[in-house]
Amino acid sequence: MYKEADAKVGAESNPVPIQVQPDISYVVSMSRPTTHLLEVEMRVRWQQMPAQLDLKMPVWTPGSYLVREYARHVQDFGSAAGAGGDLQWEKINKNTWRIQTGGAREVVARYKVYSNELTVRTNELNDEHAFWNNAALLLFPDGQLQAESTITVKPYGNWRVATGLAPVAGAENTFRAPNYDILYDSPFEVSDFKEHTFTAAGKPHRLVITGEGNYDMKQIGIDTAKIANEAVKIFGEMPTDDYLIILNLRGRGGLEHLNSTALQWNRFGFKPRSQYIAFLNLVAHEYFHLWNVKRIRPDALGPFDYENENYTKLLWVAEGTTAYYEGVMLRRAGLVTDREVLETKASLIQALQNRPGRFQTSLEESSLDAWIKYYRQDQNSINNQISYYDKGEIVNMMLDIAIRQASNDQRSLDDVMRFMYDEFYKKNRNFTPADFQQAAEKMAGRSLDDFFARYVSGRAEIDYNAILSHVGLRLAVSQPNAKRAYIGADLVEDAGRLNVRVVASDTPAFEQGLMVGDQIVAIDGHRATQAFLQRYLGEMQPNQTVKLTIFTRDELREIDFRLGANKRGEYSIEPVATPTAAQRRAYKLYLGADL
Repeated sequence: MYKEADAKVGAESNPVPIQVQPDISYVVSMSRPTTHLLEVEMRVRWQQMPAQLDLKMPVWTPGSYLVREYARHVQDFGSAAGAGGDLQWEKINKNTWRIQTGGAREVVARYKVYSNELTVRTNELNDEHAFWNNAALLLFPDGQLQAESTITVKPYGNWRVATGLAPVAGAENTFRAPNYDILYDSPFEVSDFKEHTFTAAGKPHRLVITGEGNYDMKQIGIDTAKIANEAVKIFGEMPTDDYLIILNLRGRGGLEHLNSTALQWNRFGFKPRSQYIAFLNLVAHEYFHLWNVKRIRPDALGPFDYENENYTKLLWVAEGTTAYYEGVMLRRAGLVTDREVLETKASLIQALQNRPGRFQTSLEESSLDAWIKYYRQDQNSINNQISYYDKGEIVNMMLDIAIRQASNDQRSLDDVMRFMYDEFYKKNRNFTPADFQQAAEKMAGRSLDDFFARYVSGRAEIDYNAILSHVGLRLAVSQPNAKRAYIGADLVEDAGRLNVRVVASDTPAFEQGLMVGDQIVAIDGHRATQAFLQRYLGEMQPNQTVKLTIFTRDELREIDFRLGANKRGEYSIEPVATPTAAQRRAYKLYLGADL
């Protein structure tokens, strides 16, 4: 697109040249799906074409905080002038192709992208479908992230196209993006998908599913509408004119987008009810992101730097708050019971409390280090990390109740999120950690310095019962296996070999030198299998000694191993013994049921 303007200086009017935006278009083809190669043609028309045109590929995609080096999948790159004739080019770094334009006003780049990884953040092309994220497929001209572009899709066979981008009138399978943040935020699904349209929160919704399974499209639409209606009650409005759900029936996961989401789920994972509820939690999570993250933006998350990490301490809000509202919205929509919500939260607390890493990493540290840790879990992660999703969900639950208590149940986390939407998104501002705390304090009517210092920036144990008591609940802890003999390592049996997979600190295995990767061959001279080990140890007591025969780095050794006691806690959230009238009222307001 060409744009021209004049600038006036004093009384004189002289044309002043400005840098106009290029006119950019893409054509994406898939002529041979079984090769897994998506074919891209990119055209750049520019009144002020530079002598050297640098085309770049993002190294990550928003919502998934890891540098993924998408350029490694590019092949068969070539460039030409629009009027014909090859142009010289060279690759100058990992994600930049430099083209010598030779005075051409139009440059054409053609390349292919190997696409054989189905996740919500990557690309896949095969004989079933094409799914892609534009950040992992389309190059951008250096310095031109605000430029408009169009993308035309040439589907294979009878396949159809689904995307959240706006269609171009009169142009088949052609879509327009006003800038690259929107282009890169709009995934595509191209296949012979099944489709269901429905209305939710007063706006049209489109569900497209690729793959066969035991799902009920109409029921998914009904339940998604219930979730959408509850979300709108929190924020006061639906922030988009329509919404697209892309669902591929392989794998598991979801990624949020400005007016769409890409989901993956097991094809037979919609029954029994417990599995379907898990799926609805995923739907609710991505739906809440319509407001939280896509519009209520943490400090570094938009506009984006697509070539480097975008560091923030606020992923515990971006993801943890969103995870918390999964259960909240399903409960308010009548899709789960209050007890089911509490059971889910108790399971999260149990996992956290049995994780030594909670003393090593705070929520803010976990958020900041997501780029190097969260997507690169190793055997020691249990000892030095926590999840900003899981602990974030727990801390948001505690924050919600703390605000309710401080405000005499006049305010809640709902009010915080609505305030953030009105004061930051609507005023085109990103928020900082201090902004979020101040919003929470505004609703609580008092300082929350201690809460944030202990549970957000700090690593203190959460005082669950002091907070839960406001709504008449308590955290119950038991150690049902405390008298059973215990090695203390998580073991996995593979091809007849019993291997050590994880060793948590403060366990007998950790203290006595069992290492990840060790193979346990025998115990007291008997061949070790998972089943035999459980039976054998079931007849023994803590502090007894056994002889373990182990392969360490293919060297056989024997150790006298002193068994310990399994002190891992089992947690549940239960009503206090004699709830007061105030506690019953608070519980009713919180979970919509009688205590």
